[in-house]
Amino acid sequence: MQSAIQYQPMHPTTLHFLLPFALPALDTCLTDKATLAQSAYAKLLRRASLVERYNGAEFQHALPHESWLARCFQIAPRQTETEQTPFAPYMLLAEGGTPGTALWACVQPIHLQLAHDHLVLANPAVLNLTEDEALSLLEAARPTFAEFGLSLAAPTPYRWYLSGEALGVWLSAAPLRASGRNVEIWLPSEKTPADQAKPRTRAWLKLQNEVQMVWFDHPVNRAREAQGKPSVNSIWLYAQGTLQPVARPFTHIFSNAQATRGLGLAAQAQVANKPANFDELAQAVKDPIAHSNTLIELDNFTQPCIEQDPSAQRDALLILERDWFAPALQALKNGTLSSLALTLCGENDHITLQVTRADLYKFWRQRSLASLLD
Repeated sequence: MQSAIQYQPMHPTTLHFLLPFALPALDTCLTDKATLAQSAYAKLLRRASLVERYNGAEFQHALPHESWLARCFQIAPRQTETEQTPFAPYMLLAEGGTPGTALWACVQPIHLQLAHDHLVLANPAVLNLTEDEALSLLEAARPTFAEFGLSLAAPTPYRWYLSGEALGVWLSAAPLRASGRNVEIWLPSEKTPADQAKPRTRAWLKLQNEVQMVWFDHPVNRAREAQGKPSVNSIWLYAQGTLQPVARPFTHIFSNAQATRGLGLAAQAQVANKPANFDELAQAVKDPIAHSNTLIELDNFTQPCIEQDPSAQRDALLILERDWFAPALQALKNGTLSSLALTLCGENDHITLQVTRADLYKFWRQRSLASLLD
């Protein structure tokens, strides 16, 4: 069962770090406790106040950082504990498309691996599709989409968008949620009351099968298999929804994620890619950073956690420490930054902490890092 517990209001002028997959990575990095204890990251967390703790359902379709974004921007309140986040139209907006009022779904080429008795979704990043490969596969699948009466928008070769009544309204999960897992419970299903079984969408299964047959002996896949690369053998549909008015929780948004960028554009915030470090961020914010309300999504932990690579997770933390946490701590100390919030996301949960300049001098506050993982 989900719960969101509010503890205290956020400081009105804050820099907010959103860190997907941070808590599993933090758990891994705690093996080097002596080094971590002296880090700026640890010092910030020890002095921080708990703003919110959110406990998600074990098999919820939305990733914790997606749930947090959906609630921040106040889009499509979730009706059940496994509801998806309807980000497709916002992603399309971020990629230069025009969602209008139509119902859109995001479509992504993927590789399904055959395990002992089930199919596993491979990490989409391992495909490493070239632009020519993606365009060729798209053109091969285009007639199939048209046969189903679906409108297609393809602002980039790697991610496409479908709209049409044939898809119906269904529940699905983002590829990162299902990556490395048995796909059975994550496949698109019809929306039904929470106490009823969710049947698979026949329209989607038929569409998926048709595309799989088109790509089965496609020259792109023949070439990839000859080179020892994984074939592109299926599609993944997710994030279905319509463009809705959103709240404006931040004046500036920096992220490489299309969903986050799209929400920012819909909110008429200033939106840009993630800067390389804290100094570049401070230069990119036109107002003094202490007087802005800025969100930056730090996705350094995402791929290391999806790939279950502890060494890469530790490297990611060291980069974050050097480029973001240490400079942010220094900015708090010298008054350049008035307050800092951190939303740390785990497998199903997320927590939001906040630290102000005054908090740095509360020497009696000694939060246990391990307590964040409880």
